[in-house]
Amino acid sequence: QVQLVESGGGLVQAGGSLRLSCAASGRTFSTNAMGWFRQAPGKEREFVAAVNWSGGITSYGDSVKGRFTISRDNAKNTVYLQMNSLKPEDTAVYYCAATAKTYGSIWSHEYDYWGQGTQVTVSS
Repeated sequence: QVQLVESGGGLVQAGGSLRLSCAASGRTFSTNAMGWFRQAPGKEREFVAAVNWSGGITSYGDSVKGRFTISRDNAKNTVYLQMNSLKPEDTAVYYCAATAKTYGSIWSHEYDYWGQGTQVTVSS
């Protein structure tokens, strides 16, 4: 079992930055690939970014490439999402997720554990 707790969300103006954190506890964190997803009102959950177990391999959704960076610190059992050049369309609840696989996936159904989510609101 893995417990995930996100933090760092909030209200920011367009063009600004936020860094989300996801603290993991429970079973071994360092062997799990991790991902970030987001869901805006009335829309389906969308893949944002994923990182493999070591942090050496990352992937991003097309809408955030070049603006967001995912990273992890296995010593701290934490994964991060640095979000720069934020746009109003980035407004959503952001979820951290963990998979038993060692490599991340863009598909939400391949993740086994989910956090409660953190709200990010970008004003224009």
